[in-house]
Amino acid sequence: MGARGVVAGVVALGLVGVGAYVGDRFARDAAQERAAQVVTQQLQVDGEPDVRIDGFPFLKQLLARSLDDVGATAAGVVFEGVRATDVVVDATDVSLESPYRVGHARLQATLPPESIERAVADRANLVVDVTVDGDVLRASGQVLGAPLTAGLVPRVEDGRLLVDLRDVTLGVGALQVDRLPDAIADRLTGLEVPLGGLPDGVTLESVAVVRDGVRFVAGGTDVVLEQTP
Repeated sequence: MGARGVVAGVVALGLVGVGAYVGDRFARDAAQERAAQVVTQQLQVDGEPDVRIDGFPFLKQLLARSLDDVGATAAGVVFEGVRATDVVVDATDVSLESPYRVGHARLQATLPPESIERAVADRANLVVDVTVDGDVLRASGQVLGAPLTAGLVPRVEDGRLLVDLRDVTLGVGALQVDRLPDAIADRLTGLEVPLGGLPDGVTLESVAVVRDGVRFVAGGTDVVLEQTP
């Protein structure tokens, strides 16, 4: 279910049924535990997700059928075939009545180099090793029988994650990107890394190369989520 499941699992606390618990702390703990179970049931999560519900008093929020601030973290999760790590979800003004609404949702995660390698292999039909080199990704492999080293730079366009060439070395010499053979340029320019599964209204906002890969941020306002079973 991808990122949709992450956010929906965090906010679908209207099904928790914590009214039987007496006391603010016990109600909050029960809600957080149930939310973690929902996330685990819906996603391919690495380890146990950690859910937090901020704001005091919590029981007052339950009575108002709206939560001020809900968040979750997970070591890793799969976004429709693309693995991401260090996942962080934050949601504010979360409705507990169906249809579930979120005033603002923000999701952050990191795509490790191997996820970029898979995208290059699937879309450019090239087998490369990808590493982080400062503020760029460095791809190494074979093209047209010659060793290739290319600097790749991620960017966001129309809510999509694209990767462009910054520099290329083919064989023993550096090449100008705008003079590359079409067979190389067409396969490595504007290459899309798919990030399916984001809820309607949540779109990709920014990307940056970090030590562990590509960190992306997605967000949305007044997001309506599907009810989880």
